[in-house]
Amino acid sequence: MVWLKWFKKIYIKESFQPGIIGLFINPFFLARRGLYKSIKNLSKYLSGGKLLDVGCGSKPYKNLFKVQEYIGLDIDQSGHAHTYEEIDIFYDGKTMPFEKNSIDAILCNQVFEHVFNPTEFLVEIQRILKPDGFLLLSVPFFWDEHEKPYDYARYSSFALKYLLEKNNFEIVKSVKTNAHFGIIFQIINVILYKRLKTKNIYLDILIHIVLLSPFNIFGYLFSIFSTKDKDLYIDNVILAKKRNV
Repeated sequence: MVWLKWFKKIYIKESFQPGIIGLFINPFFLARRGLYKSIKNLSKYLSGGKLLDVGCGSKPYKNLFKVQEYIGLDIDQSGHAHTYEEIDIFYDGKTMPFEKNSIDAILCNQVFEHVFNPTEFLVEIQRILKPDGFLLLSVPFFWDEHEKPYDYARYSSFALKYLLEKNNFEIVKSVKTNAHFGIIFQIINVILYKRLKTKNIYLDILIHIVLLSPFNIFGYLFSIFSTKDKDLYIDNVILAKKRNV
Protein backbone atom coordinates (compact mmCIF):
# COMPACT_ATOMS: atom_id res chain seq x y z
CA MET A 1 0.00 0.00 0.00
CA VAL A 2 1.13 3.55 -0.79
CA TRP A 3 0.76 4.80 2.77
CA LEU A 4 2.90 1.93 4.10
CA LYS A 5 5.71 2.81 1.70
CA TRP A 6 5.42 6.46 2.74
CA PHE A 7 5.48 5.49 6.42
CA LYS A 8 8.54 3.27 5.95
CA LYS A 9 10.39 6.08 4.14
CA ILE A 10 9.58 8.56 6.91
CA TYR A 11 10.51 6.05 9.63
CA ILE A 12 13.93 5.31 8.09
CA LYS A 13 14.66 9.01 7.60
CA GLU A 14 13.67 9.86 11.17
CA SER A 15 15.80 6.99 12.50
CA PHE A 16 19.06 8.53 11.28
CA GLN A 17 18.30 12.14 10.36
CA PRO A 18 15.63 12.98 12.95
CA GLY A 19 13.55 16.13 12.88
CA ILE A 20 10.42 17.05 14.82
CA ILE A 21 8.73 13.73 14.01
CA GLY A 22 11.76 11.94 15.40
CA LEU A 23 11.08 13.44 18.82
CA PHE A 24 8.06 11.15 19.04
CA ILE A 25 9.10 7.96 17.23
CA ASN A 26 12.89 7.70 17.60
CA PRO A 27 14.05 6.42 21.02
CA PHE A 28 17.60 7.48 20.11
CA PHE A 29 16.59 10.97 19.04
CA LEU A 30 19.25 12.94 20.92
CA ALA A 31 22.13 10.65 20.00
CA ARG A 32 21.15 10.35 16.33
CA ARG A 33 20.39 14.07 15.95
CA GLY A 34 23.75 15.05 17.43
CA LEU A 35 25.54 12.58 15.18
CA TYR A 36 23.64 13.68 12.08
CA LYS A 37 24.31 17.38 12.66
CA SER A 38 28.02 16.78 13.21
CA ILE A 39 28.43 14.62 10.10
CA LYS A 40 26.44 17.10 8.04
CA ASN A 41 28.62 20.01 9.20
CA LEU A 42 31.80 18.15 8.26
CA SER A 43 30.56 16.51 5.06
CA LYS A 44 31.88 19.33 2.86
CA TYR A 45 35.43 18.15 3.52
CA LEU A 46 34.64 14.83 1.84
CA SER A 47 33.04 16.27 -1.29
CA GLY A 48 34.11 15.31 -4.80
CA GLY A 49 35.94 12.21 -5.98
CA LYS A 50 35.50 8.69 -4.63
CA LEU A 51 34.14 8.20 -1.12
CA LEU A 52 34.31 4.89 0.73
CA ASP A 53 31.77 4.28 3.50
CA VAL A 54 33.38 1.67 5.77
CA GLY A 55 30.72 -0.27 7.65
CA CYS A 56 28.10 1.36 5.46
CA GLY A 57 25.00 -0.63 6.45
CA SER A 58 22.04 1.15 4.85
CA LYS A 59 24.15 4.21 3.91
CA PRO A 60 22.01 6.52 6.11
CA TYR A 61 24.10 9.64 5.41
CA LYS A 62 24.79 9.16 1.70
CA ASN A 63 22.66 12.17 0.74
CA LEU A 64 24.97 14.48 2.73
CA PHE A 65 27.96 13.88 0.46
CA LYS A 66 28.38 15.38 -3.00
CA VAL A 67 30.79 12.92 -4.56
CA GLN A 68 31.42 11.32 -7.93
CA GLU A 69 31.28 7.79 -6.53
CA TYR A 70 29.93 6.49 -3.21
CA ILE A 71 31.05 2.97 -2.30
CA GLY A 72 29.64 0.99 0.61
CA LEU A 73 31.98 -1.50 2.27
CA ASP A 74 30.99 -3.84 5.11
CA ILE A 75 31.97 -7.06 6.82
CA ASP A 76 29.79 -10.13 6.45
CA GLN A 77 30.19 -11.22 10.06
CA SER A 78 28.54 -8.68 12.36
CA GLY A 79 26.11 -8.37 15.23
CA HIS A 80 23.10 -7.87 12.94
CA ALA A 81 21.61 -9.16 9.72
CA HIS A 82 22.38 -7.27 6.50
CA THR A 83 18.82 -7.52 5.19
CA TYR A 84 17.74 -4.37 3.30
CA GLU A 85 21.21 -2.83 3.60
CA GLU A 86 23.02 -1.20 0.67
CA ILE A 87 26.40 -2.90 0.73
CA ASP A 88 28.41 -2.78 -2.49
CA ILE A 89 31.41 -4.82 -1.34
CA PHE A 90 31.94 -7.29 1.49
CA TYR A 91 35.45 -7.78 2.90
CA ASP A 92 37.19 -10.03 5.42
CA GLY A 93 37.73 -7.37 8.10
CA LYS A 94 41.47 -7.26 7.39
CA THR A 95 42.37 -6.22 3.84
CA MET A 96 40.20 -3.68 2.06
CA PRO A 97 39.98 -4.60 -1.66
CA PHE A 98 41.36 -1.32 -3.02
CA GLU A 99 44.68 -0.17 -4.42
CA LYS A 100 47.07 2.04 -2.47
CA ASN A 101 46.19 5.76 -2.65
CA SER A 102 42.97 5.06 -4.58
CA ILE A 103 40.25 6.57 -2.34
CA ASP A 104 39.67 10.31 -1.99
CA ALA A 105 37.77 10.24 1.31
CA ILE A 106 36.56 7.74 3.89
CA LEU A 107 33.53 7.77 6.18
CA CYS A 108 33.69 5.40 9.15
CA ASN A 109 30.52 5.88 11.19
CA GLN A 110 29.96 3.98 14.46
CA VAL A 111 32.28 1.16 13.37
CA PHE A 112 35.58 1.66 15.18
CA GLU A 113 34.25 0.26 18.49
CA HIS A 114 33.59 -3.02 16.66
CA VAL A 115 37.17 -3.33 15.45
CA PHE A 116 39.32 -5.59 17.64
CA ASN A 117 42.56 -4.57 15.89
CA PRO A 118 42.34 -0.73 15.69
CA THR A 119 45.96 -0.15 14.66
CA GLU A 120 45.80 -2.59 11.75
CA PHE A 121 42.45 -1.09 10.74
CA LEU A 122 43.87 2.45 10.62
CA VAL A 123 46.96 1.28 8.75
CA GLU A 124 44.69 -0.22 6.10
CA ILE A 125 42.63 2.98 5.84
CA GLN A 126 45.85 4.98 5.58
CA ARG A 127 47.05 2.69 2.79
CA ILE A 128 44.06 3.13 0.48
CA LEU A 129 43.44 6.82 1.21
CA LYS A 130 45.04 9.34 -1.13
CA PRO A 131 47.62 11.81 0.24
CA ASP A 132 45.82 14.65 2.06
CA GLY A 133 42.60 12.63 1.87
CA PHE A 134 40.09 13.00 4.70
CA LEU A 135 38.78 10.44 7.16
CA LEU A 136 35.51 11.26 8.96
CA LEU A 137 35.30 9.00 12.00
CA SER A 138 32.49 8.75 14.56
CA VAL A 139 32.80 6.59 17.67
CA PRO A 140 30.53 6.26 20.73
CA PHE A 141 31.93 7.23 24.12
CA PHE A 142 28.98 6.89 26.50
CA TRP A 143 26.69 4.18 25.16
CA ASP A 144 25.42 0.69 25.91
CA GLU A 145 26.90 -2.52 24.52
CA HIS A 146 25.48 -3.22 21.07
CA GLU A 147 26.01 -5.42 18.01
CA LYS A 148 26.87 -8.17 20.49
CA PRO A 149 29.25 -9.93 20.70
CA TYR A 150 31.20 -7.61 18.39
CA ASP A 151 31.38 -4.57 20.66
CA TYR A 152 34.98 -4.31 21.80
CA ALA A 153 35.82 -0.82 23.05
CA ARG A 154 34.98 2.74 24.03
CA TYR A 155 37.44 5.52 23.22
CA SER A 156 38.00 8.89 24.83
CA SER A 157 38.92 11.86 22.64
CA PHE A 158 42.50 11.52 23.87
CA ALA A 159 42.72 7.85 22.89
CA LEU A 160 41.42 8.58 19.40
CA LYS A 161 43.85 11.47 18.98
CA TYR A 162 46.72 9.21 20.03
CA LEU A 163 45.72 6.36 17.71
CA LEU A 164 45.15 8.59 14.70
CA GLU A 165 48.35 10.60 15.08
CA LYS A 166 50.34 7.42 15.72
CA ASN A 167 49.08 6.10 12.38
CA ASN A 168 49.95 9.21 10.36
CA PHE A 169 46.71 11.18 10.54
CA GLU A 170 46.38 14.82 11.48
CA ILE A 171 43.34 15.88 13.52
CA VAL A 172 41.54 18.70 11.70
CA LYS A 173 38.37 18.94 13.78
CA SER A 174 37.08 17.12 16.86
CA VAL A 175 33.46 17.27 18.03
CA LYS A 176 31.82 15.86 21.16
CA THR A 177 28.09 15.35 20.60
CA ASN A 178 25.42 15.85 23.27
CA ALA A 179 27.87 17.25 25.82
CA HIS A 180 25.12 18.43 28.17
CA PHE A 181 22.83 17.26 30.97
CA GLY A 182 20.24 16.05 28.47
CA ILE A 183 22.38 12.95 27.94
CA ILE A 184 20.70 11.50 31.05
CA PHE A 185 17.33 11.43 29.28
CA GLN A 186 18.84 9.69 26.27
CA ILE A 187 20.26 6.94 28.47
CA ILE A 188 16.87 6.53 30.18
CA ASN A 189 15.31 6.00 26.76
CA VAL A 190 17.95 3.43 25.81
CA ILE A 191 17.11 1.46 28.94
CA LEU A 192 13.35 1.73 28.38
CA TYR A 193 13.70 0.82 24.71
CA LYS A 194 15.58 -2.39 25.51
CA ARG A 195 13.09 -3.36 28.24
CA LEU A 196 9.91 -2.57 26.29
CA LYS A 197 10.81 -3.56 22.71
CA THR A 198 8.37 -5.97 21.05
CA LYS A 199 8.32 -7.81 17.71
CA ASN A 200 5.62 -5.48 16.35
CA ILE A 201 6.96 -2.25 14.88
CA TYR A 202 3.62 -0.47 15.16
CA LEU A 203 3.27 -1.37 18.84
CA ASP A 204 6.86 -0.22 19.36
CA ILE A 205 6.09 3.16 17.80
CA LEU A 206 3.05 3.54 20.02
CA ILE A 207 5.25 2.84 23.05
CA HIS A 208 7.77 5.40 21.79
CA ILE A 209 5.09 8.06 21.39
CA VAL A 210 3.45 7.46 24.76
CA LEU A 211 6.34 6.52 27.05
CA LEU A 212 9.63 7.53 25.44
CA SER A 213 8.91 10.80 23.65
CA PRO A 214 8.58 12.82 26.91
CA PHE A 215 12.21 11.96 27.72
CA ASN A 216 13.23 13.02 24.20
CA ILE A 217 11.50 16.35 24.72
CA PHE A 218 13.11 16.92 28.13
CA GLY A 219 16.50 15.97 26.75
CA TYR A 220 16.08 18.29 23.77
CA LEU A 221 15.14 21.20 26.05
CA PHE A 222 18.17 20.55 28.24
CA SER A 223 20.35 20.47 25.13
CA ILE A 224 19.25 24.03 24.44
CA PHE A 225 19.32 25.54 27.92
CA SER A 226 21.79 23.53 30.03
CA THR A 227 25.49 24.27 30.33
CA LYS A 228 27.93 22.20 28.31
CA ASP A 229 30.02 19.39 29.77
CA LYS A 230 33.32 18.73 28.00
CA ASP A 231 33.91 15.45 29.80
CA LEU A 232 30.59 13.58 29.45
CA TYR A 233 29.09 13.16 26.00
CA ILE A 234 27.73 10.51 23.64
CA ASP A 235 29.92 10.44 20.52
CA ASN A 236 33.28 11.57 19.26
CA VAL A 237 33.15 12.82 15.67
CA ILE A 238 36.61 13.44 14.26
CA LEU A 239 37.78 14.79 10.93
CA ALA A 240 41.35 13.71 10.20
CA LYS A 241 43.67 14.18 7.21
CA LYS A 242 46.19 11.66 5.97
CA ARG A 243 49.73 12.85 6.43
CA ASN A 244 52.20 12.57 3.57
CA VAL A 245 54.92 10.19 4.74
